[in-house]
Amino acid sequence: MHISNKCSIAVHCLIFIYEYGEDKKVTSELLSLSTGCNPVTIRNIVSAMKKDGIIDVKFGTGGAKLAVPIQDISLYRICAAVDPKAIDKMIGVHSTPSPFCPVGRNIGSVLDRTYDTIKEDVISSMKSITMKRIVNEYHSTLNSNNK
Repeated sequence: MHISNKCSIAVHCLIFIYEYGEDKKVTSELLSLSTGCNPVTIRNIVSAMKKDGIIDVKFGTGGAKLAVPIQDISLYRICAAVDPKAIDKMIGVHSTPSPFCPVGRNIGSVLDRTYDTIKEDVISSMKSITMKRIVNEYHSTLNSNNK
């Protein structure tokens, strides 16, 4: 299992916007340099977060800012905004079991019930993790690396 790279890139961008958005014009080019990603990828991620209301972006002059307080932005909200199928991609059933085998015919419905429980737990956990917590972890790591 893994969380989509888009989610990780979005979190990276949000930390950068939080840290520097008040003092600098945070553009897709600047975020691209920080993340090491193509500016088009960044623009797509930024656009998805803007559409969800997580950030505001000035047209023309550019520059992204947080639209809501960091404590109101959950990891689940971020992932749902930038990769709506992330959870389904994380936990899924193989698509071609044999219809001639009793196990193959039934494995989908058996695993669907089990995996639905896991998905609910993952979503609940992701909803409990906010950008405030992630930013605090960033600051803690930054402080310990600067000692």
